[in-house]
Amino acid sequence: MMAPSPPRLVASDIDGTLLDDDARITPRTAAVLKRITAEGTPVVLVTGRPIRWLKLVYDQLDAPLPAICANGAVVYDPHTDEVLRADPLAPELLAEVARRLRAEVPDISFAVEIVDSRQMRHESHYPLRWDADTDAIRAIESPEELLAVPAVKLLARAGEQDPDAFVALITGALAGLAEATHSSRSGLVEISAAGVTKAAGLAWYCARHGIDKRDVLAFGDMPNDVPMLTWAGRAVAVANAHPAVLEIADEVTAANTDDGVAAYLEKVFPAG
Repeated sequence: MMAPSPPRLVASDIDGTLLDDDARITPRTAAVLKRITAEGTPVVLVTGRPIRWLKLVYDQLDAPLPAICANGAVVYDPHTDEVLRADPLAPELLAEVARRLRAEVPDISFAVEIVDSRQMRHESHYPLRWDADTDAIRAIESPEELLAVPAVKLLARAGEQDPDAFVALITGALAGLAEATHSSRSGLVEISAAGVTKAAGLAWYCARHGIDKRDVLAFGDMPNDVPMLTWAGRAVAVANAHPAVLEIADEVTAANTDDGVAAYLEKVFPAG
């Protein structure tokens, strides 16, 4: 049996996959990414993160990598600081999504990623778990104002929730109006426009560069990675992945804390 041909593009989730549990890219991982890109295989980061969180990753790499952010809603070129494509939820759609979810979950609270995810606005009672940042993050008193501009992602919380059950509840309430997924274990649900997934963003990027999905190697760990892993020609889960990811992956590598992505890439792209 012939060995599979080397991939023409590598796509990787960031948190829980490429980063260790201290949000670090290890020297081993940084080195293999630098080497394979120098040898001509592009690497793309595919993440739920907003653009404003990418600097923390880029500071640990030899050079910044193209990124598909906000679960596929934003395609970003870090070399020019340019958004190549954005697919936000329109204000009228945001309003309808919020109306349905408030009816289903009365204590729900919302935040929105706006300006291609360079800024975040949130309801005053929305709990900020990570960045209570500066001017990029601001509380909005009026629900109408929060939903008045296009958003590449709507974030929903309702106290501590089982994330899988909460996503299922929200998916049922939206009934195809928008995409709902999660990438954390704290009960945060991430909502995008219908059809906007990591797979859709990566497919657009690959089509732009003439790369077939069969030639894509993808890594992930959480339910928001499932569309991308299902789409890619070769899907690899890290050992710490969510059961939904382990179920659909073609292969499983070591955990994120054990350089799982680097270990797999070193086998696929052995050093000369």
